[in-house]
Amino acid sequence: MNRYLLSGVATGSLALILSGCGGSDGLPQMSAAQPANFGGDCAALATSITGLTGTVITAASTVAGGTVVSNISMPEHCLVTGKMNERVSAVDGGTYYIGFQMRLPKNWNGRFFYQANGGTDGAVSNAVGALGGGPVTSALSKGFAVLSSDAGHQSQTTPFFGLDPQARIDYGYNAVGQLTPMAKNLIKKVYGKAPDRSYLGGCSNGGRHALVAATRYGDMYDGILAGSPGYNLPKAAVAQLWGVQQYATIATATKTTDTNAAGTAVTLTQPLADVSTAFTSTERSMIAAKIVGKCDALDGVTDNWVGDVAACQQTFNVNTDIPTCTSSRDGTCLTAAQKTVLTNVHNGAKNTAGTALYASFPYDTGISSSGWASWKFSNSTGVGRDPGATAFIFMTPPKTTDTANFLGLPFAMSFDFDVDAPKIFATSGLYTESAMSFMTPLATSQLSTLRSRGGKLLVYHGTSDPVFSFNDTVTWINKVKSDFADASSWSKLYPVPGMGHCSGGPAADQFDMIDPLVNWVEKGSSPSFVQAKARGTGTSTIAGLINSEVPASWLASRTRLLCEYPKVARYNGTGDIESSSSFTCQ
Repeated sequence: MNRYLLSGVATGSLALILSGCGGSDGLPQMSAAQPANFGGDCAALATSITGLTGTVITAASTVAGGTVVSNISMPEHCLVTGKMNERVSAVDGGTYYIGFQMRLPKNWNGRFFYQANGGTDGAVSNAVGALGGGPVTSALSKGFAVLSSDAGHQSQTTPFFGLDPQARIDYGYNAVGQLTPMAKNLIKKVYGKAPDRSYLGGCSNGGRHALVAATRYGDMYDGILAGSPGYNLPKAAVAQLWGVQQYATIATATKTTDTNAAGTAVTLTQPLADVSTAFTSTERSMIAAKIVGKCDALDGVTDNWVGDVAACQQTFNVNTDIPTCTSSRDGTCLTAAQKTVLTNVHNGAKNTAGTALYASFPYDTGISSSGWASWKFSNSTGVGRDPGATAFIFMTPPKTTDTANFLGLPFAMSFDFDVDAPKIFATSGLYTESAMSFMTPLATSQLSTLRSRGGKLLVYHGTSDPVFSFNDTVTWINKVKSDFADASSWSKLYPVPGMGHCSGGPAADQFDMIDPLVNWVEKGSSPSFVQAKARGTGTSTIAGLINSEVPASWLASRTRLLCEYPKVARYNGTGDIESSSSFTCQ
């Protein structure tokens, strides 16, 4: 049985062993990238770069070394912006294109990094390639040429681009397929050679992009880094709506207004449950404390840390380990109804026939975090997140075209899991690909292209992720292992205990997986673990790099090993409990 899952997942015996030579594991060993420099004028690139099919360079400039971008100091580099495949939609009349930004260091390490972004995309984030909670380094600062894009639409806060069929497909997978050859060609024009090695990485929807690329574009990339991958994103969005209806049954207050797509408060025709009152922050902290009390020592030491999350699923029991309220809710107990909802949500969304609509979630300490509450109570009811994405991007045909008056909470509360949920698998008229086709990776067997070339895949996921289930990622990696007998020689999953969605929570969430991936791809150095550090108060002077949810009982800079699944960092029996050197992956 998979110890992380609340119910076991059977694994097959099929082994797809493909030929290869050169590496110590029998797979091809890729050579290391070789550096090159650009000594020209960055501004001149705006006019000198030509011949990129369907592409317009809109601006180019020099960014001085030492400039801080996304809290990280950057080397001197060229900033190039542009757009691809501009068109006017015949469906909604809107203008669409694939917008992008590239940052090209003057001293280049010979590598390309595609920064896959999160949410519903729609905006070109700074192309720095920074991953891991509170990152202190980035692909750009390491010398990579980095690309970021909006994935083919220009609406970050609203999901209405989903009315356009091509925009859906660009968002799902086509933007990566279009941008990658263009970016490599642009790099060649700047440095006089194409990148020797190409990498793609992202978290959340960016992690989904990464797994999609691993199965669709394994011939284009040498190393892929997938963080908290929402590879079943349409299912996860439906599960969020299911959670709203669960929380509504125990909410203690109501809402009389909701916010429409324009950000305007609209009076509801009838009050609806304020789902944020289903579990107070005090109650969630109490639940987390009960989990710690029951599971802390399972990794060999009592240190206010649940390191063995898998064993905790077999040890912790909602009914017996959390007190049941005998009177009013005071933060020290849960009502029987709250316990039912807590159990239902962790067991996973279901329709009225009891059929699973999405994966289960492990009980973990990050339930106390603000991020957990935001995803469960706010993002699940907001126009720009799960209700809007489900209605306009994932359902076929779109649920409604009334974009001006669309409200998130009423949609979530009226969603029919028997009738509406199957529409994420549907096609209709102009919409020739379902959301579960254009949003998800191809079959795991399609990883054979990446594998056979000597490419590598690293995946990390917070065990307290409230929106993209860690258990779902375990199911995915187990399928990879059932398809490929040598899976661990080119693909690995690293659980991050306590971490929420991409970062935060009571966790050591600051880590660099870019160097381990590069060393694995180019040197054959397999990373059996990754070093991670907490970033509590006092560890940085930059507010954005501090995680206020690091427990006060920890050393603010506590270190831990992130171990390759299914291994766990276990205490050696002696040594400083604040240091990863006192633990071994077992």
